[in-house]
Amino acid sequence: MNKRKLRNLEVSAIGMGCMGFSHGYGELPPEEDSIKMIQYAYEKGCDFFDTAEAYGPFKNEEILGKAVKGFRDKVIIATKFSPYLLAGQEKYADNKLTKAAIKGALEDSLKRLQTDYIDLYYEHRVPLNSNPEEVALWMGEFIKEGKIRAWGQSQSNVEQIRKAHAITPISAIQSEYSMMERMFEKDVIPLCKELNIGFVPFSPLASGFLSGKYSKDTKYYGDDVRRAITRFIPENVEKNQPLLDLLYHVAKTKNATPAQISLAWMLHKYDFLVPIPGMRKYERIDENLGAAGVILSESEFNKIEEELSKITLYGNRTDEDIQKMGHVRAQ
Repeated sequence: MNKRKLRNLEVSAIGMGCMGFSHGYGELPPEEDSIKMIQYAYEKGCDFFDTAEAYGPFKNEEILGKAVKGFRDKVIIATKFSPYLLAGQEKYADNKLTKAAIKGALEDSLKRLQTDYIDLYYEHRVPLNSNPEEVALWMGEFIKEGKIRAWGQSQSNVEQIRKAHAITPISAIQSEYSMMERMFEKDVIPLCKELNIGFVPFSPLASGFLSGKYSKDTKYYGDDVRRAITRFIPENVEKNQPLLDLLYHVAKTKNATPAQISLAWMLHKYDFLVPIPGMRKYERIDENLGAAGVILSESEFNKIEEELSKITLYGNRTDEDIQKMGHVRAQ
């Protein structure tokens, strides 16, 4: 597996998003299977694992901590604190965005992850009415204390990034990015390049849509976020077929899969980008990590870009929609 830099952190070119092991995509695998799959991904060359206190909540960090305990010093763990109080966190403060509350959340994450430091600690969404400089100052103090090695933000805007980065340099921004969601290409991603900040796309396969494995007849149950994501509405699945047709065409010429082409496209586009697709089956781990070996030529990449510019996309994924299911809180 090739390596990439998120500012001062070196990680595998593709990481593993662990959220799906505890919620978000329907029926869960048994915990022991989740642990084995995380370990399998490591054996296949992945050393970058992403979790958050809100996933579960809390359970996801415990699963990851158990999975990597035997090789903790050989992996990069990224986790996130919620800027909002989660169930059971009333002990910290009425306002989660205080130094005491964040430090308490950090200490709890360290315990669940069975480690004494976190490599990359994100603010999980940055509220519009918050003070980015204040949080950045505290992150700098946690770095000096050795509790975290680096920090970042999730779904933040240009102004929030600039303000925070001026206080304590940011190593990575984790936000949604895929062929179906490219809004951050306009300003945030160029800013990351300017400031030497890594960019970590979550949902790089558009919650699985770009794998081509779902149809308008697919049903979603329970806590599966695709029940709230409008690109999975049957009529939108049909309308978005031209994008899948493009992926299947390119995949055939490269002896690859649509998912691999989707990941190879973004890896080619930005060398400071590291996607973190979710993977809950061994064959998906092989497929997604294998995308690092699918190399697009400049002409192949340009052709994909040209064809993408002709395609109209229908539906999206918003925090406001998913908030209705109780998974995240919109700004």
